[in-house]
Amino acid sequence: MNRCAPNALGVAIGVLWAIYVFFCGITAMFGWGLELVVTLSSLYIGYAPTFIGALIGAVWGFVDGYIAGVVIAWIYNKLAK
Repeated sequence: MNRCAPNALGVAIGVLWAIYVFFCGITAMFGWGLELVVTLSSLYIGYAPTFIGALIGAVWGFVDGYIAGVVIAWIYNKLAK
């Protein structure tokens, strides 16, 4: 039976989501995707269309993505039995 490693999937999804959130914050400084950053800032405290805000959002994004990845792997492993 193939099993999914929860920690590995959590780190992978966390890193990808953190990069995405960071670049959204950076591009919002120039007006692109500002509405998305405003929406996500209601979930991620400190996230804003600034460099520091993008870093804060990336940290929140990693934590959020890590938790999602672990939960997805756990569900997969339970259903794959």
